[in-house]
Amino acid sequence: MNIQRKHILAVTAVGMGLLLSARATPAQQISPPISAAQIEQILASPDRTAADRTNDLRRKPQQMLGFIEIHPGIVALDLSASGGYTTELLARAIGPSGTVYGQSRPPDPNRTPVRPTAPEGNSNPAATPAAVPPPPASGPRPSPVALAERDKNLHDAGVPAAPIVAVSRPFEDPFPPELVADRIDLVTLMFNYHDLGFMGVDRAAMNRAVFRALKPGGLFVIADHSGRPGTGISESGTLHRIEETFLRQEVESAGFKLLEEANFLRNPNDPKDKNTPDPPQPKDEFVLKYVKP
Repeated sequence: MNIQRKHILAVTAVGMGLLLSARATPAQQISPPISAAQIEQILASPDRTAADRTNDLRRKPQQMLGFIEIHPGIVALDLSASGGYTTELLARAIGPSGTVYGQSRPPDPNRTPVRPTAPEGNSNPAATPAAVPPPPASGPRPSPVALAERDKNLHDAGVPAAPIVAVSRPFEDPFPPELVADRIDLVTLMFNYHDLGFMGVDRAAMNRAVFRALKPGGLFVIADHSGRPGTGISESGTLHRIEETFLRQEVESAGFKLLEEANFLRNPNDPKDKNTPDPPQPKDEFVLKYVKP
């Protein structure tokens, strides 16, 4: 009887252990976020490019990575990854036990990019729509090519970074099939939400897709250039700005809850009536951290 009881207790203990393991909290909840010292070490990495270091002056990655509070080992997707400046920073911060996806819209040779014939949202009569000029012959490389090069360079330099996976999918359906529901810990969209206006993207569909893909408690971090009150997204193709209130309403309509906002890119002296990407008159910019309840 004693032997049988011990056997039963042992089996029960194993079963409880498996149950507890199955219910274990996600990695990002049991490991602390990277520290300020770790962020400084990432930014000081000697293998980072001169172009990225120049971009640091405007983008303030020390504050941005600290604001996001990145946990090692998570799965992240960088919407509109473009050349991969943010994507690479995420990969360095998340580390080799996680994965970072960089999304870009696939090219469509039949699509002629034009700005809207009438301003969207709360219109601004001063904003005159115009055709988007064609890219120069020596324009930037396609995003998947740039991301593959960044991934290779990190690997060749021996940097303990997360693998970067390029994703060429429309904004309305930006996630690979295996990631469309409750699989992502973090989604970022850096300074490109406004572009979705003149690009004709169904932003409501995109926000719903992001909401579905994130795990409960997952984060959606958005940064963009502030537009004047009442302009909505009407100046997306002229001044490359978006009214913050307008953006908040769109994102929150998908079910997101605002968790935190940051002020490290704010400039109260910006009149918000010019496209001024560089100092001495930096744009007023907002950074918002949303959570999926």
